[in-house]
Amino acid sequence: MRINVIDGYAEDVDRLRAALEASCVVGAWEWDHVGGVVVYDAGAARLLTGNPELADRPISGPIALAAVHPDDMTWLMDHMLRAVWSGGLVLAEYRVFKADGAVRWLLSRGRTHRDQDGQPLRSHGILMDITEIRDGGDRYVLGKPLAGGDPLERAADLAIALKETITDDMPAEVRAAAELMLLGLGRALAHRAMRGTIH
Repeated sequence: MRINVIDGYAEDVDRLRAALEASCVVGAWEWDHVGGVVVYDAGAARLLTGNPELADRPISGPIALAAVHPDDMTWLMDHMLRAVWSGGLVLAEYRVFKADGAVRWLLSRGRTHRDQDGQPLRSHGILMDITEIRDGGDRYVLGKPLAGGDPLERAADLAIALKETITDDMPAEVRAAAELMLLGLGRALAHRAMRGTIH
C-alpha cells in the first residue's frame, strides 16, 4: 500500500508510521459534525476509547471518549465545542488512561471545515503524546535549555512552552504566529524523521 504525504513525497505506510511515531504523533481523528460521529485510526481508538478494535468505524456518545480522565472530560467537551463553533483551529491537551492504568497526556490538534453558510461540517486532526514534556500534570516543562543537544528539538520545546504562555485574550496574530511556529517545527521534525527511515 502506498500513500502520498506532505510535499508530494510518496512512501510506504511503514515508513510514514515510523516518522509519525518519531514526532510523537500517536493517532488521527475525524469528527463528522453533521452525522454526530467520530472516526479514529487504531492509535486514537486505543488512546481515547481504550479499544483499538473501534478504529475506522463511526462511533458516538460516551464510548468515543471513554478513556479520557474524568477530571478533564467536562472542560474538554466544552472547549472542543467552543473551538469548533468559533473558528478553524481545534487545540486541546488532556489526560487519558491506558489499559494498564497509566496516565498519558495528549495534545489534540486539528482543523474545522465549514459549509457555505459557515456551519461546521467536519473536523480532523492528530494526537500527540506529550507526557514526557509535562511536569506534574499542570504545565509544559521547559526548564533551562541544554547547551548541547539538537537545535531543532530545543526549538520545538521552546515553541511548546511559548504556546502554553499565550492566553486567549492575546491578539489573534500573536496566537496564530505561535501556532504556525509550532506546526512548522513539527513538520520539520517529521520530515527529518522520515528521511532517517529511508536508506
